Amino acid sequence: MMIDRKEFLLQTIIQAYIQNLEPIGSTQLKTMYDISCSTATIRGYFKKLGEEGYLLQEHISSGRTPTSEALKEYWSKRLNKKISNLKLEAVEYYALRADLSVFIKKENSGLLQEVSNLNDKYIILDFGTFALNLKFSSALYRFLKDLIGLDLNSLQDVAVQVGANELKLGLLAYLQTQNTIKYNLKEFMKLALKFDFDDSQIEQFLAGEILDNCSEGIYCESILPSGYMGVCNSCQIEGIEAKMLVVGELSKDYEYFYQGVVA
Repeated sequence: MMIDRKEFLLQTIIQAYIQNLEPIGSTQLKTMYDISCSTATIRGYFKKLGEEGYLLQEHISSGRTPTSEALKEYWSKRLNKKISNLKLEAVEYYALRADLSVFIKKENSGLLQEVSNLNDKYIILDFGTFALNLKFSSALYRFLKDLIGLDLNSLQDVAVQVGANELKLGLLAYLQTQNTIKYNLKEFMKLALKFDFDDSQIEQFLAGEILDNCSEGIYCESILPSGYMGVCNSCQIEGIEAKMLVVGELSKDYEYFYQGVVA
């Protein structure tokens, strides 16, 4: 698809800014990308793009930087990668290299296969791939025997409805530790400290709850402060459906990250 010169120059200066994280001048841009038009022509387009809200110039003699709106538009057109089987080793590596935090939440899976009484001391809930221990209660034991065959989500709903707090907390602890994966939390915690996130805001990300309300797409001010972005993708991990949220500053190289984890 053909793009006009103004849009081409905007994309080029954004790419240069992401690579260098410093204001870009017309001469520098022309040299970096071997642009055929003159520096005066480039400056003319810079002026138009500034008037349209896409570029900023702090000082008359300084170069330009893309605005948050320009970066959001840029990424919305480029981050349309489809992810099938996600390689967690690659996610960890490229999250660190790109200074991005990544939150992954696997789809709740597993059926309650068996409920066992261990010497009237513990109730063992067997889900096939994992087991959960609860303190024994004859009433709870009889109740749980009737729930064999339920999946994790349904069992969690029942626990909330009937006030079975130990069961609810046990399931929640498992889901948070086993179904939620986090990489490069240092970057997210820097963001949280910078903008004084409260405990509930931080927990939404750490527990993966933020992903429950996200579908595929780009999220900015709706969940993050101005200048930051989250990108949500559906994916699979070893055949299990999951969601991934990639979080960082708008100026980070998201394309580099996705090229690494999708390839």
